[in-house]
Amino acid sequence: MNLLNMDAENRVVLNVGGIRHETYKATLKKIPATRLSRLTEALGNYDPILNEYFFDRHPGVFAQVLNYYRTGKLHYPTDVCGPLFEEELAFWGLDSNQVEPCCWMTYTQHRNTQETLAVLDRLDLDTEKPSEEETAKKFGFEDAYIKGKVSWWQHVKPQIWSLFDEPYSSNAAKIIGIISVFFICVSIISFCLKTHPDMRVPLIRNITVKSATTNNTAWVLDKTQTNAHVAFFYIECFCNAWFTFEILIRFISSPNKLKFIIASVNIIDYIATMSFFIDLILQKFASHLENADILEFFSIIRIMRLFKLTRHSSGLKILVQTFRASAKELTLLVFFLVLGIVIFASLVYYAERIQTNPHNDFNSIPLGLWWALVTMTTVGYGDMTPKTYVGMFVGALCALAGVLTIALPVPVIVSNFTMYYSHTQARAKLPKKRRRVLPVEQLRPIPPRIPGQTGPNAGSGKLPSSNAPSTASMDNAIKRMNANKPSGPKMDFL
Repeated sequence: MNLLNMDAENRVVLNVGGIRHETYKATLKKIPATRLSRLTEALGNYDPILNEYFFDRHPGVFAQVLNYYRTGKLHYPTDVCGPLFEEELAFWGLDSNQVEPCCWMTYTQHRNTQETLAVLDRLDLDTEKPSEEETAKKFGFEDAYIKGKVSWWQHVKPQIWSLFDEPYSSNAAKIIGIISVFFICVSIISFCLKTHPDMRVPLIRNITVKSATTNNTAWVLDKTQTNAHVAFFYIECFCNAWFTFEILIRFISSPNKLKFIIASVNIIDYIATMSFFIDLILQKFASHLENADILEFFSIIRIMRLFKLTRHSSGLKILVQTFRASAKELTLLVFFLVLGIVIFASLVYYAERIQTNPHNDFNSIPLGLWWALVTMTTVGYGDMTPKTYVGMFVGALCALAGVLTIALPVPVIVSNFTMYYSHTQARAKLPKKRRRVLPVEQLRPIPPRIPGQTGPNAGSGKLPSSNAPSTASMDNAIKRMNANKPSGPKMDFL
């Protein structure tokens, strides 16, 4: 009988979220400096009537916590979100890094998800219209908004910015976005079509030719070069007028001038627009110089305006972010390609020299670099081919190595794109506003009973009301409160 009493005294009952767990006190002492290792009957959540400790926490996670005390191994429950698991471990005073290696990949998955969501927040893919307070904070006149002294410019500036930089904020912004995309497409198409022979006008020069024998003079028309049709010039002037107007309006109404200037898409827009004006100046003052046609090469910068479409398409933003996130994989791909190109270029150079080969295409290793690059990328122009059997064997190895080298990093890049795209689609379907959760109100203790006063309002000085609870029920509640009071100094670690 004494053994049974001693065993009962060594056990402790823990009620977590309505589920009762029973274990030995010595089990909870295995991991010191934690919440469960400091349990005493003086704690406020100890129930002396039921002889148990009550914790209003997640019962599913606590099963793994208690198992950690019993076995010394902390496993991650698959039916619980990662942040909730970390929050519960922090409450019980446990280290989240003690998760077993078998559960580590599953447990850390939520951290990758949080990083992905943070990236999507930076991409600004939300189409939800911000509140007036958020707009005031973004544009830096929050104090004026709180005081109710918003000027007309502070009121108009966010609206202008939304019109020209947030295409999905309103119907008017969508119209501005369509106009911007139209001018971008027209500019690119004009840039391409003006190089077509049928779209160019020949520049004819009249040359006077004098015959030496007959001493007669004749005029000959000589076609020296061709210029783009003048219509393309007016189209580019009209398009660049819109681009210049758009840049100025967006710069004036931008919430942060420095961020606007250093943004990569805006830098492309500056350079592309400035290249048009620089081209006009060079045609005016440098057309007589020799090799002046080389200056037209810099007009290719205008084709970079295609990157401006990322402001109007969330898919393009995700694609660009995918390449940023896959920078390590792409670097690794380039490194392996360069390594394979150098190796196989050297091999095929010496392989073609082993046998007699009068039609040898590999006269040097630098020439072999081009062949190795074309072969490893599976392009195969066929301009250079090995003729000997040893060279063919090297070519076969080069093709196989190229397929494997390129195929290995591609799934990682596709996985990154799928991850960003799936999170974007899921977040677009979720409600933007969540229900607010109120904090838990602490229970007020019942005031002590005043001697000589009876009734439910004892201790408050108020007369009992007709709809108040009975005296017997209140007495029972007071007895329970007095029983829950600690007899000694309170050590509430909870």
